[in-house]
Amino acid sequence: MIMLWRPFGILNNPKGLNIGARHISISTSGLVPKIYELADRQLQSTLSISLHSSNNKTRSEMMPVNNTYPIEELIKACRYYIEKTNKRISFEYALAKDNNDNLEAAKGLVNLLKGMIAHVNLIPINKIEDGKYTKSTNENIIKFRDYLNDHGIVATIRRELGSDISAACGQLRRQNLD
Repeated sequence: MIMLWRPFGILNNPKGLNIGARHISISTSGLVPKIYELADRQLQSTLSISLHSSNNKTRSEMMPVNNTYPIEELIKACRYYIEKTNKRISFEYALAKDNNDNLEAAKGLVNLLKGMIAHVNLIPINKIEDGKYTKSTNENIIKFRDYLNDHGIVATIRRELGSDISAACGQLRRQNLD
């Protein structure tokens, strides 16, 4: 979201690409000050936040930005955004086997997002060479989704795309081709 406003203006401007604001998603790892700024700007775009955990320990391991903006600050900013805009937030949640794909993690996510206008995109993380995480089982992914839905958090499983070219969730990175 750094340097966001100028590109957004070009995308949205009739003399630019003329893309309607409602067709533009602004995605962030959780830069709290920019979420407040976005809320105050009242744009009609969709806010999407990579969350991946409901606790600071796991989220910091997966996303070092959490060390700067811990979950408590992030969720406070998200609640401000919803209050200010009355718009739903999409939370991206990459499921990694034996890491954040269990019932305790699902319960934590329900407690964290309770009362928010939110949608959770569950993303089966893909194995990367020398990577720390592996894809959750289909059974765990479905159980996780069902638990969220059964407890009032709208959740869907994102279809997998790009794994054949190392560009799916968890795979998009530089690759040396010798």
